[in-house]
Amino acid sequence: MRPVARQPFKPRTPEELMALLGAVATAILTVIIIAMLYFGRDIFVPVALAILLSFVLAPLVGLLQRIHVPRGLAVVSVVVVAFMLIFAMGSLLATQLTQLAGDLPRYQSTISEKIQAFRDTKAGRSTLERASDMLKGLSKELDKPKDTPSVPRTGIVPGSNASAPPVPVEVRQPDPGALESLRTLISPLIHPLATTGIIIIFVIFILIQREDLRNRFIRLAGSSDLQRTTAALDDAASRLSKLFLTQLILNGAFGVVIGTGLWFIGIPSAILWGILAAALRFVPYVGAVIAAAFPLALAVAIDPGWSMLLWTLALFLVVEPLVGHVVEPMVYGRSTGLSPVAVVASATFWTALWGPIGLVLATPLTICLVVLGRHVERLEFLDVMFGDRPALSPPEIFYQRMLAGDPTEAAEKAEEFLKERSLASYYDEVALKGLQLAQADAERNTLDQERLTKIRGAVSEFAADLADQDERPPTKSSSTTDAEASSAVEGVAENAANEHLPYLRRESLPPDWQGEHPVLCVAGRTLIDEAAAIMLAQLSTEHGLAARVEGATSLSTTNVFRLDTTGVAIVCVVYLDAHSAAHMRYSVRRLRRKLPKATIILGCWVKDIDPAALELLREGTRADLVATSIGEAVRLCIEATGITEQGHEAPGQDKSTTAAA
Repeated sequence: MRPVARQPFKPRTPEELMALLGAVATAILTVIIIAMLYFGRDIFVPVALAILLSFVLAPLVGLLQRIHVPRGLAVVSVVVVAFMLIFAMGSLLATQLTQLAGDLPRYQSTISEKIQAFRDTKAGRSTLERASDMLKGLSKELDKPKDTPSVPRTGIVPGSNASAPPVPVEVRQPDPGALESLRTLISPLIHPLATTGIIIIFVIFILIQREDLRNRFIRLAGSSDLQRTTAALDDAASRLSKLFLTQLILNGAFGVVIGTGLWFIGIPSAILWGILAAALRFVPYVGAVIAAAFPLALAVAIDPGWSMLLWTLALFLVVEPLVGHVVEPMVYGRSTGLSPVAVVASATFWTALWGPIGLVLATPLTICLVVLGRHVERLEFLDVMFGDRPALSPPEIFYQRMLAGDPTEAAEKAEEFLKERSLASYYDEVALKGLQLAQADAERNTLDQERLTKIRGAVSEFAADLADQDERPPTKSSSTTDAEASSAVEGVAENAANEHLPYLRRESLPPDWQGEHPVLCVAGRTLIDEAAAIMLAQLSTEHGLAARVEGATSLSTTNVFRLDTTGVAIVCVVYLDAHSAAHMRYSVRRLRRKLPKATIILGCWVKDIDPAALELLREGTRADLVATSIGEAVRLCIEATGITEQGHEAPGQDKSTTAAA
């Protein structure tokens, strides 16, 4: 056998060792934090409840302070009233539970009758009999005594009864005294009372020392930019307070509607089930299902028929979707900020740590973490892990879809974006930045010719899909609910520079602009430049200036004079890099010889290019105009026609003066 050659040992670089040590330290710290949360749950659960209650009560304290109530008095008053309401609700729950426990034996006969009726059916009888026989057989096997070895019967006194049964022994405890009875009564109440006391103290402390706690958190999070960090935390606290207070009101209203509906249906202890529905609705996805299970079981137990069960089921099937899919989007806006996977994962995690109370607190606690992650740089990983915003930026997602050859999905997301912003903004802020990422990869030689061709083809198909849309300014009544499109919309202001480009009519264009394709878009060097030129041509056509695209090979010395320039009034040369000034200069010079009367726009779409360097580039290449984005290039083309937004020529303005401007 040939011996297996061992790979030579390659020592790790200091950077790799530091990254490995950092990962190990993070893992150890995570384990320590989880262990602290688990073993210290008796302390952390009251603190978490106090923090959430402080977010709910903070707006009420602020309201009292605005009417000149002293802060300490406002805090104490709000906390006392809140806990009085909580205690009153708890007392009501205890009363309802006691009444329900007393009524349960009365429902046994109804359940027995329904079981007997089910057994009387042919399918039910066979199923129940098989199940009963199986359970009886298992019971006999479990009750069968083990075979014990025979014990020698030596030493038995003749005439004595060897098989006499053992004499039972009864142990009696002495009657407890008064102190013992009092201890037995108070012991179960000590833990809840202690927890309640801790919550009250922490809520008062947090509400009174809110600014001081904020400043301390700023110091921990990073004090390098006090203005930004302070504004971010104030905004986060304000958003959380409004969110939790609104959620409490909405879930409370849900409980009132459910309780009232169950009372009309005739379900016993309707108040209990209404309060339970309001509390369990804080639990995502399964909360409403759990809340419905108890009333449904009671409906089966107390109604000889099935009408009460159907009415109860209909109540939950109507109210829950109505609140979840109609009322909540109107109240909360687009989203609470959590991804569905994060909601399920957080519910599982907090339930494993803190039990049922963790299930109720899972969503509010995770929302707190996500909001902090969005505003505090060091905690950004929380937003990435649990937030509903895409893990990749919109330009990165666009680039990935072009690499994967999936322009249809990209066009679908672009249509969602177009509900709130214009196509020019999408091209500038998403598509063009995505192509800039591709250009950076191409400069690092990580994209081969096959992938470049694939990107160019995907962009061409993407632009063709968008060309079928009637691209008009979005209306205020339309909005997107897609998380990815929402993330892209947030990065574009409503009054952005190229958000509102005018739409021209062909019959209003000057005579030299009424050719079949008055705009010619030429790729500078690469297939990525050609992809950008395709998007420019599509946007120009949408705004009334028909355009066509030529590849980079058309700028060669032999091909430029074969170029069809019939009806061309303006030429846009597209580059996504600024490292080839000589190539730009020669390209503009060749186009100038071919089209001496046409306006030439140099599209230098480079990320973060300096305006002074851009002006030097324009002067060096002798281009008429220079554009830094697709939207700006289309705007310059529209201005070059000498037509205003109303579709009329501006008085005293011609193409030459516009170009000079």
